[in-house]
Amino acid sequence: MPQKKRTNYYKDLSANYSRPGLVSPELGTKLVAEAERILTLKESSLPDIDSSYTLEQIEQENKDWWPTHCEALRQGRGDILTGEYRDDLIYLCQDGPYYGLDEQKEREKHWWALIAQPGVTMCWPIVMFSGEHTFFEWKCVDLETNETLAKGNVTWVRRGHRGACYLKTEQLTFYRDVFAPESLIELITTA
Repeated sequence: MPQKKRTNYYKDLSANYSRPGLVSPELGTKLVAEAERILTLKESSLPDIDSSYTLEQIEQENKDWWPTHCEALRQGRGDILTGEYRDDLIYLCQDGPYYGLDEQKEREKHWWALIAQPGVTMCWPIVMFSGEHTFFEWKCVDLETNETLAKGNVTWVRRGHRGACYLKTEQLTFYRDVFAPESLIELITTA
């Protein structure tokens, strides 16, 4: 069987988050502004997939959204990250399941604080899209020691900008810390 050619998962996206140092501060600022704009497009009801809102359009919107999500996380913008979810989110992970936006809030703020802490950069070496599905692998790299302090893989079921994320599954592993100290929690922007 022939070996499949390796892929640059970011070749058609607006920014590359596969490792530290590839996104300028200016581009990061633009992506956060775009993330804030995308949040305004979320509808109160999950839109239907039909001829006026196709899977192809949803997949393109998910590709457009992806770099904004990465930058929001790198900047500790918990307000944006929470806004990316539907109110009736189903979140399946080893600490879950969580239903809605309130159940996972306490736990997820610790995750965000650890992976967005100063001196650490979150990277997403793999991201793939199929309709409303976005699969990715992530890791957090300590910029001083180059150690991986956390990693995982995630699938978001996101109905484009209009629908947002209604199902998230995640496997995550923390190597160095499990709960963030209050000094890191305070760095996360909340709604």
